[in-house]
Amino acid sequence: MAAAPVWSVDPRTGKQREQVAVEATAEEVDAAVRAAHAARAALADRAVRSAFLRSAAAGLDAARDRLIEAADAETALGPVRLTGELARTSYQLRAFADIVDEGAFLDVIINHPDATATPPVPDLRRIKVPLGVVAVYSASNFPFAFSVAGGDTASALAAGNPVVVKSHPDHPALSELVADTLRRAAAEHGIPAGVVGLVHGFGAGIELIKHPLVAAAGFTGSVRGGRALFDAAAARPVPIPFHGELGSLNPVVVTEAAAAERAEAIGTGLAGSMTLGVGQFCVKPGLVLAPSGAAGDQLVKSLTDAVSDTEAGVLLDHRMRDNFIAGVAERTGLDGVDSPVTPGAGGEHTVSPGFLTVPAAKLAEEGAYDLLLEECFGPVTVVARYEDEAEVRAVLSRLPGNLTATVQLSAEEAAGAGRGAEILAELTPLAGRVLVNGWPTGVAVAPAQHHGGPYPATTSTSTSVGGTAIERWLRPVVYQSTPEALLPPELRDDNPLALPRRFNGSLER
Repeated sequence: MAAAPVWSVDPRTGKQREQVAVEATAEEVDAAVRAAHAARAALADRAVRSAFLRSAAAGLDAARDRLIEAADAETALGPVRLTGELARTSYQLRAFADIVDEGAFLDVIINHPDATATPPVPDLRRIKVPLGVVAVYSASNFPFAFSVAGGDTASALAAGNPVVVKSHPDHPALSELVADTLRRAAAEHGIPAGVVGLVHGFGAGIELIKHPLVAAAGFTGSVRGGRALFDAAAARPVPIPFHGELGSLNPVVVTEAAAAERAEAIGTGLAGSMTLGVGQFCVKPGLVLAPSGAAGDQLVKSLTDAVSDTEAGVLLDHRMRDNFIAGVAERTGLDGVDSPVTPGAGGEHTVSPGFLTVPAAKLAEEGAYDLLLEECFGPVTVVARYEDEAEVRAVLSRLPGNLTATVQLSAEEAAGAGRGAEILAELTPLAGRVLVNGWPTGVAVAPAQHHGGPYPATTSTSTSVGGTAIERWLRPVVYQSTPEALLPPELRDDNPLALPRRFNGSLER
């Protein structure tokens, strides 16, 4: 039986553009993983890894026009958005090169023997080492930043791990172009092309997570798909870490004082955030707790005006469009749910943005309204109108884990008056990033960033954005009572590589 073809599809028309590849067989997945496994030694030298990452960033920048044209043809995200995302991706590669050069990620700790301790301490030297081949599952909504050369790949390579990427079916042609760019960069530094493998097809994704030489996996996508892979990773004879980002509602609490102070600005800001990228950001605010009464009414009016002025847009593929339309219809069919601006089909290939309103009391107890507490991928949000603080607490107590949680406070509350601190304390258990008087869309690539959260936002406590994303692909090893001559240079007393480390309890830089 012939392998199924992999087509590039134009989401603006639903028509096939070109055949890019064929779905990988189990034998081809095995070959890709083994080629990656064989490339591990070429990444052992930190200087080589750093130079490779910088060359990869330069290669992406040099191919910008061609890459953006291919990305736009397959995603309809537009050249402006894609130009920014490509720049973010190049920056991310360079940022990880800086981290590799610094060496603090190795977390070197050295303890000399201490016979007076109870129990006695032998000579102990701790360092972190790469896990092995990392499987990366590309996301649909970020064809650069969370795909072949995205954060999972960049951080895994920085840690010294080869990768095999399972491409997303929404941008296979772009995936091939980016993989080729990375391999060209690898060749500049004598690194085998197999250091970045690429496979296509649903079956290939299953084979990849099961392969015995795959040591860890990173995923960004749906709860259903991510949970299936997570379970497969745990069911292996040797389970492996699975760092999955699965879905998030990203709740927002608007205090009554904040609504009274700046209802129009909050409504406009919310509209911009929930329709950004046609509502296809993983941190889109999907549930907003807003007060009843005149201030809340003004917020809803502002939101209505702003969303009504937002044009219909194209989702990443027609399956997502169908799911969005069906999800909105199911939600608007619930008793007591209103739609001041009805989201749905904007045309044959587009969707129109909108939002729903519902009394918060209906979300406080289990039942049919639980559907409103689930993510609906696309340009829609739910505004739950609360009567008092007890309803806010009741709804928050029912939410699953999220990537973000936001509170909009008045100036007085932000200065410490009122319940601002209490609301922050209530939101902190729900999310990995808590915002005050901002909007969650826009995830800065910075050392302090955390893009993760309690399940189902992610399957682990790690981040997929920021410098600490590298920690996912490392494991600690301690050398005990090892002669200096046998130690790797990173662990020697004289610190020949000038690494940051903790030496006999003191932090050295």
